[in-house]
Amino acid sequence: MLMKTASQSLTEQLSARFAERIRSRLLAPGARLPSVRLCAGQQGVSVSTVVAAYDQLQAQGLVVARRNRGFFVRDASFNAVLAPVHPAHVAAKTGASGALEAGAPETPPPLSSWSTATWMASRQAPVDATALIRGMFHKVSNKPQPGMGVFPPEWLETSFMPAAVRRVTSGSALREFSLSYGEPMGDSGLRRALSQKLSALNVHAVPEQIITSVGATHALDIVSRTLLRAGDCVMVEEPGWAVEFARLDALGMRILPVPRRADGPDLEVMAQYCALHSPKLFVSVSVFHNPTGYCLAPGSAHRVLQLANQHNFHIVEDDTYSHLAPEHATRLCALDGLQRTIYVSGFAKILAPGWRVGFMAAPPDLVERLLDTKLLGTLTTPSLLEKALAWCIDQGQLRRHAERIRTRLDAARARSVKLALAHGCSFAAEPAGLFGWVETGVDTDALAQRMLDEGYLIAPGALFHAVRKPSTLMRINFATTQEAAFWKVFARLRDGMT
Repeated sequence: MLMKTASQSLTEQLSARFAERIRSRLLAPGARLPSVRLCAGQQGVSVSTVVAAYDQLQAQGLVVARRNRGFFVRDASFNAVLAPVHPAHVAAKTGASGALEAGAPETPPPLSSWSTATWMASRQAPVDATALIRGMFHKVSNKPQPGMGVFPPEWLETSFMPAAVRRVTSGSALREFSLSYGEPMGDSGLRRALSQKLSALNVHAVPEQIITSVGATHALDIVSRTLLRAGDCVMVEEPGWAVEFARLDALGMRILPVPRRADGPDLEVMAQYCALHSPKLFVSVSVFHNPTGYCLAPGSAHRVLQLANQHNFHIVEDDTYSHLAPEHATRLCALDGLQRTIYVSGFAKILAPGWRVGFMAAPPDLVERLLDTKLLGTLTTPSLLEKALAWCIDQGQLRRHAERIRTRLDAARARSVKLALAHGCSFAAEPAGLFGWVETGVDTDALAQRMLDEGYLIAPGALFHAVRKPSTLMRINFATTQEAAFWKVFARLRDGMT
């Protein structure tokens, strides 16, 4: 609740609060501000105070007023996302030859038949990569943050990581690798350790097939810049990681959202996309999918690989959560043997967010092209951190650390689920992994702004769709939703919206 002070009026406080959220992207471009009366009720101020605060925001160029609609965060960009194909709305089927057969309702036209006007009319408000990144890592308060995508710092504190850094920088070692750019593909010792680690997942890649990167996100970017050109179509699971949608959009790709089910991607939708749009790439999270926690079933995996071979597209498999999952979980790269698949992972989630060490394992015929893209973007990657990480893997420290994290996460998940259910929520997917996909019953975009007033950052469901749209779902981090205090605030604010 706002309180009048000698140094700042209520109008100035309210304007400053919204301005900070807009600048830090906690209010995304195109987002609608609460109505004047609603905002006045939420903040305990008069309608005239809210009007004055909104006028200040408009004068600063942060919001625009739309007649009879309200105030919106200024948004001057668009998003290139194709409307999803859904079986309920598509009657045309693909035969054995891959050609479209006659059906009742009309299917979306091929891209080549779209006029410029039609294409521009289909573009929607963007999912901004910086909106999620800044929002998820903006320090709202000292309270646990349910919307964060990482483990709490205290979970990641170890003694072996500083020891690893000291070891690789002792004596003349630091001088030797600091005065050169290092190995273009990444530290050879780390690539050997990663090759052995991948073999435990039945992903067989020799060190010469592995390239290191500045985190898993950088690896995904290298793959995209190597295999795609502006205007190419890319299939991406939905709901999915908002940063991936926005990153591909920023590169000029045309995004084809594929509904994600419990057993894997919607195969009928994928087949329709393949027949209509000839996509070049499919981006998938097979294990502990973000945000649902789903894991790929073997039958679905085989069918996806059949489609890739039939329609000549590559698959990039983001296995960011591999450290939390059983080794026997179904992975496309293991079944495919790195022929059409590219494996991507990293260590930010489980070990050291600040080290930014990621990697990819690729088919032999793509390695040189991927390496060229890496060299153009970063030259090489930091040898010091790669050598330290190799030592952590070789000594078994990473494995033991991951086991401790999994045990702690299992206990946190059980507590979080119990609290969520006790406060009137349900789960849209079976709770698993780090994230829960929670049904709240209210618009979580609106709820998120109210939760911010209480010092909590939540991740509304709209963030996880290619085209932002109202959602009653939210993603929670099980590691940061174990306390009853959050759920009491959540329930009070949610109930006030119904």
